[in-house]
Amino acid sequence: MHTTDSKDYMEEKPVRICKQCLLRDLAAEDQKDLQKYLAVIKPQDRASEALYEERLAVCRACEKLSEATCEACGCYVEIRAYVAANRCPKKKW
Repeated sequence: MHTTDSKDYMEEKPVRICKQCLLRDLAAEDQKDLQKYLAVIKPQDRASEALYEERLAVCRACEKLSEATCEACGCYVEIRAYVAANRCPKKKW
């Protein structure tokens, strides 16, 4: 009979995030893709840090947020919120 050490089992489990989580809530190594996408947005096109955080707070409380994705449009909310000219598809910001 093959037994699995509980440590090995924990390492094999896929990473899951809650329905209301954002990508930034993941472990640092899981955020690399998000950081790559945000880095290519020109500084002049970025929302201010305060506006970005305000937008994310609205998204986090929204019923359309599902595992860092907006169910209204399919985007990753952290990327949509980062671009100053973008708007919420539900007109919440």
